[in-house]
Amino acid sequence: MSTPTVEKHSAALDAVEAGAVQPITVTVRIRRFNPEEHPDPVWVDYQLTMDPKERILDALNKIKWEQDGTLTYRRSCAHGICGSDAMRINGRNRLACKTLIKDVNPEKPITIEAIKGLTVLKDLVVDMDPFFQAYKDVMPFLITKGNEPTRERLQSAEDRERFDDTTKCILCAACTSSCPVFWNDGQYFGPAAIVNAHRFIFDSRDEGAEQRLEILNDREGVWRCRTTFNCSEACPRGIEVTKAIQEVKRALVTRRF
Repeated sequence: MSTPTVEKHSAALDAVEAGAVQPITVTVRIRRFNPEEHPDPVWVDYQLTMDPKERILDALNKIKWEQDGTLTYRRSCAHGICGSDAMRINGRNRLACKTLIKDVNPEKPITIEAIKGLTVLKDLVVDMDPFFQAYKDVMPFLITKGNEPTRERLQSAEDRERFDDTTKCILCAACTSSCPVFWNDGQYFGPAAIVNAHRFIFDSRDEGAEQRLEILNDREGVWRCRTTFNCSEACPRGIEVTKAIQEVKRALVTRRF
């Protein structure tokens, strides 16, 4: 049996775990980019005094409100639901509003940069248009035939459970922008689009599965996936993204869904 690894903590972090909140000094290193000032990005360090239990989003807000108002990033609900503040924190895709300072080794500089694979417009803001276009292309809505129903479309709990996992997607792009295939080929639909196609392909009330499967059978579709599991690891909602992609591949081969 392997011996558990014991992590070293600073006195400040030990105090936090003991229940006593002590502010700590952290260095936040942000990859800044402003095409109006310079064609290349630069890393800029900011020194902050923070409660270790505060979030990375709180640190960004403090920088913008107290040190540098030009810092640009997206945020909205601040509760892990809107998905607007996805970014690379210490080299991993995360939501800034769900990442606590104490969980990202604050004894070293905390690096923050824009997610990869999408054009950076300014600082931590990327062009999301290609991402949302792929989402639209898989027809993420219920498709039915016949007349408009006069009552609710009923569905059993078992049928609902079949696609329950993929209903959790918040379109943050964390999974898609963690995919090596997407980094190298911006035409690839990407994990998030496939996840949202899955949500309707396996919905017993939907009648558009064949259409979506043909869309994903394209050369830039589901077959481009190399099963690296980056997407599943990056998902802040815990969706089994790789599993969903494999189920879509299987449905394409068997035409059973």
